[in-house]
Amino acid sequence: MYKLQRLELVENLEKKGITDIALLKALKEVQREKFIPSGVRQHSYKDIALPIGYGQTISQPYTIGIMTQALDVKEGNKVLEIGTGSGYQAALLEKMGAKVYSIERHFDIYNDALNRFDKLGLRVHCKHGDGTIGWEEYAPFDKIIVTAGSPRVPDQLKKQLALSGKMVIPVGDKFSQTLQVLTKIKDDEFEIEDIPEFAFVPLIGREGWKDQ
Repeated sequence: MYKLQRLELVENLEKKGITDIALLKALKEVQREKFIPSGVRQHSYKDIALPIGYGQTISQPYTIGIMTQALDVKEGNKVLEIGTGSGYQAALLEKMGAKVYSIERHFDIYNDALNRFDKLGLRVHCKHGDGTIGWEEYAPFDKIIVTAGSPRVPDQLKKQLALSGKMVIPVGDKFSQTLQVLTKIKDDEFEIEDIPEFAFVPLIGREGWKDQ
């Protein structure tokens, strides 16, 4: 039912600068409608963010494309995702051949994503907890992707990034962020590239925004 819309969306994303072959393939294969609540499912392939409940959203496909492309995922990479949400980003990473570890702080959202991964046969390691402190048990990670806006880059995530690894994280205030792409050069040294003007839900946690 949605296949033509999905292909049209991917074509539009390609025109906008999404060129990573593995990512484009994953975008064509992963059915975004399965990660969208039924009430807004008809908008699955519009290039917009959509609500998933509990004040959370599934990001705009273009934003997901930019973040994932900047992450430069290779097959076999161990990727930590902060903010599982509906699970769409994790599904794309898994389709790209990554070993995905994902943390979600909202228990109901976490539980829904867990059930969704199980139904779709996706192998994603999930944890309910504070994503700002990472997942030390499985560190270091080749790549870290943070799907919520943070006031700064959490120190624990910096520590858990492998040498030469990349982290993509929106940093700014609660209304507008710059997408930072960090490449770890040494234990405490990073190259940083900025991609401006994004808007994400706040990253809540010990090293993020405090819950209100």
